[in-house]
Amino acid sequence: MALFELTLVLLLIAVALTALSRRLEIPYPSLLALAGVGIAFVPGAPTIEIDPELALALFIAPVLLDAAFDTSLRDLQRYRLSLILLALGAVVFTAVVVAFVGWTMGGLPIAAAIALGAIVAPPDAVAASAVLNQFKVPHRITAILQGESLLNDATALLIYRISVAAAIGSLVWREAVPVILLATIGSVFAGYVFGRLSLITFSRIEDAASSTVVQFAGTFAVWIIADKLGLSAIITIVVYAITLARGGPRRMSPRRRVSTYSVWESAVFVLNVLAFVLMGLQARSIIGRLSGDGQGEAFLFAATVLAVVIVARLVWVAGYVAVIRWFARVDIGDQPLDAPTFRGAVLVGWCGMRGLVTLVAAVALPVGFPGRDPIVLAAFAVVLGTLVLQGMTLKPLLRRLNFPRDTTVDREVALARVAVMEAALDVLSRKTSAAAAVVREQYEAQRRIAEDPEHAQAATEYDRLRLYAIKRQRDTLEELRSNGTIGDEAYHRLEEEIDWAELAAAPAGTFQPLTTY
Repeated sequence: MALFELTLVLLLIAVALTALSRRLEIPYPSLLALAGVGIAFVPGAPTIEIDPELALALFIAPVLLDAAFDTSLRDLQRYRLSLILLALGAVVFTAVVVAFVGWTMGGLPIAAAIALGAIVAPPDAVAASAVLNQFKVPHRITAILQGESLLNDATALLIYRISVAAAIGSLVWREAVPVILLATIGSVFAGYVFGRLSLITFSRIEDAASSTVVQFAGTFAVWIIADKLGLSAIITIVVYAITLARGGPRRMSPRRRVSTYSVWESAVFVLNVLAFVLMGLQARSIIGRLSGDGQGEAFLFAATVLAVVIVARLVWVAGYVAVIRWFARVDIGDQPLDAPTFRGAVLVGWCGMRGLVTLVAAVALPVGFPGRDPIVLAAFAVVLGTLVLQGMTLKPLLRRLNFPRDTTVDREVALARVAVMEAALDVLSRKTSAAAAVVREQYEAQRRIAEDPEHAQAATEYDRLRLYAIKRQRDTLEELRSNGTIGDEAYHRLEEEIDWAELAAAPAGTFQPLTTY
């Protein structure tokens, strides 16, 4: 079966697996990992090799930008100590422990062993988020996991690039410190400059499709330019994305924003699917090259690395909690309310699923890299093992921990909604027309609902009436096209107008189309 046909089939299977994961309340990457393993046993599956630089740019750049775009600078500042200890400390600790195992047990050169440690060190919050959002765990935990997922990718991939360069002889270890300094300082500056320039460019593009294409092209261009300049493409992309996130929304029309967010969400999903396809195809060829005793040793080594990765995170998180509590006690003088609890530490420690970054970093190792096959096999084992073992047991663990339902974000949404409603009422108070009176009445009804955090997204009587009328509009529009009164061009233009009206009348996050009134 050709790669293109196989990919199409896997995309459709991935859609079905995503629906199944929602029903079972398990992370969809866990099912994707199992599907990827199944590819290794598909008869006639092609054997492919992908250029390392292409793999990093194609998969990592868009995913990092998508994650960084959604990252809260407020939360990064608020939980900075936790994030430093996890995103920097946990990554380095895991990389060192795994490197030691790779050097002693796997017989890898030091640089190659460190590369293995960097590959398997960064957890991916995407897998955990799908389950955590269903249980409304404390906002502190989700914010820390999301911030860690972004920052630890930058830390791990920086170690990865340096160790790979050292292993193939293009960099000596004594040059690593200036390289890191240049990569960090220069990348932060370059990312900010690229972000500001992109904001100017995006503000001049009105077409939604063109804007989305330019965003993707700009993301890849930033990665390539940073890499050519000897900077850290990872750090550059992260700063670039955060700059766009802070200045972009006000420069984009609603049409462009809705379109862009949908396309990026779909693109990240497709990239995850393709990464697991590559995992299965690579695993098939690696297992084929390993034979006899070498195959058994490789599997034992991979299983050992998996166990070490899980235990190392649990050990580090236990130590990190002790450090945070000590700092908090010194700052406040008593047991702080914001200090990590035992239940929180257990959850953070168990949310160590590896994902796309680990897969792509392993696949991107150059052909001929020392110990490439056992390294890639170990990385695949870590991804599969953590997604299946930790991902599929996360829901029972959350039920066991029994966190109280967190309403932090709901309260913030209610507070902000009341504020924006009052702003609208204030500006409308200067208008005295009959139309203004009707609009003010609608905003008053919406404000009264927004003042109740428990039902801040409920529909007003005006919303229900508008949705009731919109349903009849759609029926009439269908009749006009069916009987030939209007053509498809007029149909789609009016359909878009009705879509925007329906979005405006539907409470965000809870909308279900009304069929009766």
